[in-house]
Parts: sequence; structure tokens; C-alpha cells
Amino acid sequence: MQSIARPLCRQALRQQRRTLARQSKALTISRPAVQRVQQYATSHRADESSARSAVINVLNNIASKREVQQYLAQFTSVSSQQFAVIKVGGAILTDYIDVLCASLRNLNQMGLYPVIIHGAGPQLNKHLEEAGVEPKYNEGIRITDGKTLGIARKLFLQENLKLVEALESWGVRARPVTSGVLMADYKDKETYEFVGEVNQVNAQSIKAAIADGYIPVLTCMAESEDGQVLNVNADKAAAELAKALVPLKIVYLSEKGGIYDKETGKLIEAINLDEEYDEYMKKPWVIHGTRSKIRDIKTLLDELPRSSSVAIIHPESLERELFTHSGAGTLIRRGTKLQSASSLKEFEDVNKLKETLIRDREGLDAANVVDRYLEILESRPFKAYYDEGMEALAIVLPPENASSQLGHLATLTMTRNAWLSNIADNVFQNLKRDYPKLAWTVKQDDENLTWFSEKADGSIARRGEVLFWYGIDTPDEVRELMAEFIQHGRQMFGDINLESQLHRAATAAERIRNKAAELARGRQTQARAFSTSVRPTKRARIGEMQQQFRSYTTNPNPPLGIKNSEKDYPSKIAVIGARGYTGQALIDLLNRHPNMDLCHVSSRELAGKKLKGYEKKEIIYESLTPDDVRKMAENKAIDCWVMALPNGVCKPYVDAIEESGHKEAVIIDLSADYRFDSTWTYGLPELVQRNKIASATRISNPGCYATAAQLGIAPLVPFLAAAPANPTAFGVSGYSGAGTKPSPKNDVNVLTNNLLAYSLTDHIHEKEISSQLGREIAFIPHVAVWFQGIHHTISLPLADKMASRDVRQLYQDRYDKEKLIKISGESPQVKNISGKHGVEIGGFAVHSGQKRAVINVTIDNLLKGAATQCLQNMNLALGYGEYEGIPLD
Repeated sequence: MQSIARPLCRQALRQQRRTLARQSKALTISRPAVQRVQQYATSHRADESSARSAVINVLNNIASKREVQQYLAQFTSVSSQQFAVIKVGGAILTDYIDVLCASLRNLNQMGLYPVIIHGAGPQLNKHLEEAGVEPKYNEGIRITDGKTLGIARKLFLQENLKLVEALESWGVRARPVTSGVLMADYKDKETYEFVGEVNQVNAQSIKAAIADGYIPVLTCMAESEDGQVLNVNADKAAAELAKALVPLKIVYLSEKGGIYDKETGKLIEAINLDEEYDEYMKKPWVIHGTRSKIRDIKTLLDELPRSSSVAIIHPESLERELFTHSGAGTLIRRGTKLQSASSLKEFEDVNKLKETLIRDREGLDAANVVDRYLEILESRPFKAYYDEGMEALAIVLPPENASSQLGHLATLTMTRNAWLSNIADNVFQNLKRDYPKLAWTVKQDDENLTWFSEKADGSIARRGEVLFWYGIDTPDEVRELMAEFIQHGRQMFGDINLESQLHRAATAAERIRNKAAELARGRQTQARAFSTSVRPTKRARIGEMQQQFRSYTTNPNPPLGIKNSEKDYPSKIAVIGARGYTGQALIDLLNRHPNMDLCHVSSRELAGKKLKGYEKKEIIYESLTPDDVRKMAENKAIDCWVMALPNGVCKPYVDAIEESGHKEAVIIDLSADYRFDSTWTYGLPELVQRNKIASATRISNPGCYATAAQLGIAPLVPFLAAAPANPTAFGVSGYSGAGTKPSPKNDVNVLTNNLLAYSLTDHIHEKEISSQLGREIAFIPHVAVWFQGIHHTISLPLADKMASRDVRQLYQDRYDKEKLIKISGESPQVKNISGKHGVEIGGFAVHSGQKRAVINVTIDNLLKGAATQCLQNMNLALGYGEYEGIPLD
């Protein structure tokens, strides 16, 4: 595949689009994706031209937008020393040192600092031979006597300097780290003499080298407690180093380029240890070094986060392995054991199944649609594949006709982590094992379209949808499948996003299977025209047939979509108490909203004055009493009442609306008065089911501190340690949070060069956060001299050990589709959130004991902390698109 980085030049962009169009019907990596990489690279001490060259070299190996996103997420989510540990074999230093240096240069120019540890086995054998020393081994381990140790130590230092100088010649700053890192005990001193087993890793010098901008280069020499130099196995030293640093990837560079099946002679591309370890251990050819290597890697990965993996590759494939899912060589990972079910009764938790089906669905009635989908599954055969946490779920409708082999993939839902940890590949391996012929549809703008194309033998696009298939070998079968797709589109597949097509899906799919069965019966006496193993020939024939349907694949109209608003007429709005900062922020949003008509604004202090900032029409402040509100409600003059009043003030107004009998009117309270009233709906859309908010007429808007704290804690709630080890949120707000009434908390003279603590226990937000999250949370508020914006530092005790990137992954998965939440590896800053409508969550530090996480959260207290969130709730309750009228950055 051609380089996806080629959008950097116009001619190559046209060629790239043509190439990808042939393969997956129009998926290209956007210029912004490339620019993001370049921006990151140029911010890490690389000049623009060298950084651009490095970006192109890396992206040249990447095949899809999904892989670019993983790559960007990977190296920005961990500290530099946690990026990768690379073990370099001695043969690599002899034969491929320039290839290695070129790859390391590209990584380094993008701000990446892999930790290098090298051996020198072949060189040592040569030096020992020249010195007249006969190598001795016991169980494959070199016995290292005093003379051998002296030769080895001198050689290792020479090879270390050789690699460092080679890197420097390629423009890479490298630092030799030849002592003080690996500590070891003797390994059976009587047998092996000066051979050690690593028992401790001191990473300070590694971190110092990276902090100074150098790639650290280590040798496989260790030291005992009394200072004796010991020879250690390079693979085992790399493993111990990985245990200490917890990198994303551990790479063993080998001139063989991977592990080969000695029975077939083919490269083993991947080993999923959870499913395949026992199977490999039983293979007759897995003996000696191979057996030991696989066993040692399993022992290593069992102690690392599941996202870690080991790759055995050739040095020329280093970048491809690090930054693509296809990778190179042999990838060894713990993998994921998949479960299967052929009836709803076989699922341990049907509610979990429903939640999984709902998570990718759009629309307020998603739960009802899923219920109807499950009713259909109860009445017909199916087979489901899923992992323990249901991050991945596939549902296949098998062929009901015995003479047909064509099944169709009715559902495939993956979390972001499932894509990035290759659970999706594991699912498809199972599908291909159980279903020799399969068809499925995907939206044409799906970001994983290239991945689906790689799994398929052919495809056809129509009206924003792409039909994929594999295992269909004859022109008649393919032609029939295409014709059905063109005639019936997505009706042939049970897509649960489209309620009206659910029942038609089964009959249309059955019609295809019957047609396929007829074709199969009609050619029972004929030999198969094409073998599934002859992929290029089959693709050529399929391409000819696709050409016949060109008129259907050329779609001048945009893909069909869902209308943003469910109603078009303006809703009449009244704001009671619009004098404060929040009221003003809400008025600014309503001024830009296309379907909301602000009719009344009440403020006793400003009565008679003209409302500023609202340009649709002239509005004069009124001083509305509860009796005025009741009369207006009786006339049904207002669709939505917004109570922007201080705590404890709005009840008379709410009672007046209740007494009017206008039950359909929506009331949104910005104060804390109804946040603990179970008859009101708590309006935090990112954590409360949106259909619940959409069906509510009484909505309590969350507090600003409480919104940020809940969003910052919620993904980790299932992983928190039990009480009394409770989370603590240290919050600092700008003085706009204290309101407009003068007080020390909004007095700039008091706050200048100061930080003011208040309500250190039992703050109303502490009660609110604890109530919503279902456990005690300590909250400590402060106010600072800036005007708007809140910063939380939240300390979270963990029940079990977790790595920082695993914590971050939980947040990325939980908020993956939330438009107003941004997840970052860096700690967010208040100055960057001020005036913005969302929330930023970052930091993701984990204490060295891995039992305490620290998260940072920022929010604009006047916007997402109040007015923006209020508009989200108004949109949902009044039937508009949730983000209508909200500027999305």
C-alpha cells in the first residue's frame, strides 16, 4: 500500500485517493491527522524538515486512520521511558546497524525515546575463539569463568560505544549506560560462575538520560550487591527492564525476523497466549530455545498490563511493528479469550448485553430498539462472540438453509480499546473459522473501513453503505449478492440503528440465502471455478463484476442521515434570575440558538432595563412574582422555565408552575434546591441516560464543581478501594463562582497573591458528588484570583494495582463519543478551558505503588459547569439536537 503521508503533496494525494478508493471505497487519512503528528514532532527539538521526513517515513507504513489514531494516542499517553524497550541482538550490531540507526532516528525526531539494551553473543564467540577459550554451556546457558568475563566485559563496552557512536553519526543523541542499572544475584555460582540473574532495576540513570534528550543504550552486564560484574542473558535482562519500566512494547530485534513454524516453514504472525499458549507448548518443534523464549515471554506479560506486548522482528520492520496493527515478525500478546453463545439464555448477564448493544446506537429510543432486536434473536438462530468485559461483540445470523453456507454479520460493536488491543482481529479469526462465507455492511465513512477491506474478498458501495464479503468464489454468487444489495440496501441486514428495517432484515437475508442455495444446487456437478487461496485471481474477477455495477456505486448525494432536530418551531423560554454571570452566559447561548425564543427575563434589581447581549428582539427585564409566573403557566405561554436563582429561592416559582396545571412545561433549576429530590431528573448527560433527561420535565442542573468531579471520578468508581480509603477532590475556582454579590471570595484585592480556602467539610457539592457516585467523596474547595474556570486535582485510592495508561484507557473508552469531553495525557490548564464549553481530563498519574491514581480536571464554571449544561438539558427535553446552539471546538 502506498504511503498515507503523501497528502503532503497534491499529486501523491490524488494517487493515494485512487488507491484507497479501489480498496475500500474512499477512506483517506486527512491532512489534519498528518499535521497533528508534525506539530508534535516539531515541538520536540526536531527542525521542521527532519521532523517532516521522519513523519513520512513512519506514516509510510500505516494503512488506516485507526492506526494513526492509535499511534498518536500511544506515544502521547505514557512517559518517554515507557514507550518501548528494544533488545538488540549481537548479529544486528554486526549486520544491520545502519538500518537500526535509521529507524531510531525517525523515532527520536518525533520526540520518542526507546530504551535500548544490547547483547553481543556472536562477537563474544569470535573473541573467545581468538583468545583460545573454548565456550562452555549448561542447559543452553554460557558458563562465564573469570577469563570469559574479562573478554565479555571489554567487548560489551566496545559494542556499546560502537552503537552510541553510530547513532550520533545519524544525528541521534545517545548516552551509554553501562553500570548501575541492573543489579543481580549469582545464578548457581558453582555451576555458572560469573552469571547473574537480575533482581533489581535502578531506572534513575535511564530517566536522567531521557530527561536530557538522549536515548539510553544499556549493555547486558549486571552488578552484584558487593560490586562484582556479572554476565546476564540479554533477553532476560530486557524482560526485567520491561517489568520495571512497564513499556507499551517490548521488541526483540532478530535477524530471523520472528518465530517460524518448523512444520510448515511459515512465519507465525501472532501468538495469543491466553488462547494458544498450551497449544504451542504441546507442539513437537517447540523445544529448547523456542520453548524457553515463549515461556519467558508469557511470564513477563503476565506481570505487565494487558495492553503490553512483545514483538520479535527484523530491524528493518521496527517502525511498522510499533505503529501498525498488521505489524511485522511475530507479535506475542496475552490476547483475549472469546466466549460464544447461541441463545440469550447462554449470556450470564442479558442486561450487560443490552448495554453493549446500546452503546453505539444513536437516538433517544435506543433501548426500545435493542429490546425489539433481542426479541428477533429469540425467534431465530444466531451465534454471538464476545470477550469477558464485552468490549467486543459480534452477532452472526447463520444460514438457515442447509444448502447455503452464507452467513451474515448482523452486529459488530467494539470499544476503542478493543480496536487498539486487536480484539477485533481475534473476533474475525473466530468468524472465519466458523463461517467459510460471510457478508456484512458498514457505513462508508466508518473510520475502520480499511480494516474491513483487509478482512474481505470484495465489496460494493451504494448510498453511503458498503457491502463486504469473503468466501464467495463464483461470479454467479457474487453477482446475486450485489444485486440483492443494490435492490434492498441495508434491509438485507439486521442493523439495530434502523428500527423500521428490523423485521425486513430477516426475510431479506433469507432471500439471499435461498438464492445462494439455488445457485449452489445448480452447479453441484461443476468443479469450483476459483479457489479461495487464489486471492489475486478472485479479486480480478470480482473487480470485473463490480465494474458492471458502477452506476450504482457512484453516489452524487450525501449519505442518508438523521435530522438534527426533532421539531423545528421555536420553543418559548423564560429565565428567572438572569442578573448573575450564569444567566448572562445562558442568554448568550440562547441568542445563537436557532430554535429557542427568549420571551421573558426576570431580575428584581434590573427591572425596566434593556437586556443586553440578546439580538433577536428587544427584551426588557421584568420583576416577575410567583403569581405572575403562575398566570403565564396557566396560559401555557412558556415551554421552558430556567430558574437561575440563588439556593433556597426558587421553590415558590416552581410551586406556582405546578399549581397552574401546565405539567408539560419544562423546568430547569440551576440552583442546588432539587439536586437531592428523587422526583427530579439530575441533568448530567454524560453520566445520566439521555433518554431519561429527554423524557423529563423537571431537571436539576448539576453544580460546576460537582460536574467536573463526577466526570473525573466516574470511570474509576468500579476500581476504587473500599472505604475508609475515599477519593479526595482538591478544587480551585475562579472568583466568578462566588457570584456577583460582594464577598471576600470575589474580592480581587483579597485574592491577589493568595489562595482562599472555604467550606473545608460538608460543602453542598461534596454531598452532591457523593450522592451521585454512590460513595463518599471528600471535596475541598478554594477560590483564586482568575475570573472563570475550575481546576480539580483528584486523588483516587485503587483496589488493585493499575498502570497509568490503563487508567487513561478507561477514560478514553468511557468518553470516546462525548463531544464535550477531551482526554489528554497532559494535565489540563485553567487558562485553556476558560471560555470553552467542555471538560478536559488529564494527568493520569499513578503512584509508584500502583494503588493510587491522580487525575486533573478543568471546566469553565459558567459554561459546561452551568449555562452550557443547562442548554444540553433544554435541547434534550425540548426535542432538539443535544448540542444545538453550543459551539463545538
